Amino acid sequence: MCMRIKEHVILGQEEATKMVEITVDGKKLMAKEGEPILAALLAENIIINRYTVKRKEPRGLFCGIGQCTDCAMVVNGKPNVRTCITPVEQGMVIKTQYGVGEGGGEK
Repeated sequence: MCMRIKEHVILGQEEATKMVEITVDGKKLMAKEGEPILAALLAENIIINRYTVKRKEPRGLFCGIGQCTDCAMVVNGKPNVRTCITPVEQGMVIKTQYGVGEGGGEK
């Protein structure tokens, strides 16, 4: 189920945008080129981005402006990428982050 807002009372209608393919935890998805990764994930009802180091608790959208680290994921092999401010690009490989990321506690 796509959770995208197609029409908004203030923002108006959704503009036509180039769609690109990304891979999220091994699953191929279509996303709008240039939109924040987090927006593409939320549109696909993906709400967990990472799990904490000590308690293994799930985290997702919190501030939405790159100030916290709750949306951090592994993007193209790089851990701790803030997905709320990182734009989608064709072919991105995105993974849920476990702990501090790849090589440092990832499941």
